[in-house]
Amino acid sequence: MDKRVWIGAGVATLAIFLIFLFNLSSSLKRDLRNLKAQQTELLLLRDEFLSLKNRVEAVERKKSLTKVEGVVQAVDQVFQPLGLKQKVKSVKPTGRREMKDVVEEEAEVQIEKVDMNEMVNIIYKMENAPMILTIKKTTIKTSFENPSHLTLIMTITLIKGK
Repeated sequence: MDKRVWIGAGVATLAIFLIFLFNLSSSLKRDLRNLKAQQTELLLLRDEFLSLKNRVEAVERKKSLTKVEGVVQAVDQVFQPLGLKQKVKSVKPTGRREMKDVVEEEAEVQIEKVDMNEMVNIIYKMENAPMILTIKKTTIKTSFENPSHLTLIMTITLIKGK
């Protein structure tokens, strides 16, 4: 009788231990799935972070390359290599704002008698200029004399370090 109690107690203890191990194993598997999901999410965030970091570094490099005195000189530097300087009718500075570490200068540029290809070249050149130039607003009108010629009125902003 005494032997049966010990065997029964041993079997019960073994069953309780096995149930405990099964619960522990399922809990660990659930934690592993959660950690793998978090790892995947962190990898996506890391890639996004690296992409944003590269973009910020590119802008910082452009900011340090800016050697122009003002937005008028920046517009000249953009249009001169394109051979469109004679088509620029006016460059009117419209404002200057000083912020913490940068100065933002704005100007309205009017360009007449450009075709679609020249307009694309202008935008490309501004995008890839060695300074931070942004186009805030653009108005495109067709010419009365020749519908293939366009008149552009652009609000351009130059951002440079102090």
